[in-house]
Amino acid sequence: MKHKNYYTAESVGIATGILITALHKSGLATLAHTPNPMRFLREILERPAYERPFMLLVCGYPSDDAEVPDIKRRALEDIATFV
Repeated sequence: MKHKNYYTAESVGIATGILITALHKSGLATLAHTPNPMRFLREILERPAYERPFMLLVCGYPSDDAEVPDIKRRALEDIATFV
């Protein structure tokens, strides 16, 4: 049954962000992949045409020697000019 849902992509995006945060807090690593188009996934899973996949999210425990890059936020002066 099809219903009109508003802001579907935004709601799914927020929920996915919360899920990724919870997984990280649980000690799991995640890898999000959003190929375009994602029709192939709907076909593989034999889902109805009105359902649209949003992203593939893989999670698991990282290896003991896994390294995370130390990404630092750039200073505002480095990216913006105010007149």
